[in-house]
Amino acid sequence: MGNQTGLFVVLEGMDGAGKSTHLAYLQRLFEAKGRSVTLTREPGGSPFAEAVREQVLFAPMGPWTEILAVAAARRDHLEKTIWPALARSEVVLCDRFSDSTWAYQVRGRGLPEAAALSLESWVLTDGRGPDAGFYFDLPPEVSFERRAARASVSGETAVDRFEREDLGFYGRVRQGYVEAAARRGSGSHWIDATQSIDKIQSTLKEIISNI
Repeated sequence: MGNQTGLFVVLEGMDGAGKSTHLAYLQRLFEAKGRSVTLTREPGGSPFAEAVREQVLFAPMGPWTEILAVAAARRDHLEKTIWPALARSEVVLCDRFSDSTWAYQVRGRGLPEAAALSLESWVLTDGRGPDAGFYFDLPPEVSFERRAARASVSGETAVDRFEREDLGFYGRVRQGYVEAAARRGSGSHWIDATQSIDKIQSTLKEIISNI
């Protein structure tokens, strides 16, 4: 296994799509292949980026401040966590990355496409981005139902800025993910997140067997 190189895989989708469950499953699959795995998330994944995450989720801010904050957090995340792990030939499994910016800030908030693409190029100016992306598709109505059920079970009371958005916003977010997956091309894997966990994980296992 000395010739292995790092692999950067992102999982994208709205809350309730099961990303946390599938991240853990993918970790087990890669570790069964003898790979070391780093699990991380966005916004977040480094001390600075985690501090920014709290602000992005809960502090009042406009769309431009939001996208710039996310970009700053992403750069630090890459420098401190992702790129070092890839240099160690690890598999990096990341809950959300730049395609979520396209979905939430470009389509959801209505910011210019050119601005997001320019920011992405600056953030990645001297390093690599994802090798593959899994997109867990969920109708906004189902996302709302699953989030409500989860909050009822866990007793969560804090509602972040994104959770206060309406179905129209999340309809645009879903379209943003469709566009992002198309932009990524052959490295994208579109998955119907309304399927059973067993069926989804069977699909994931088949895909990973070819990586």
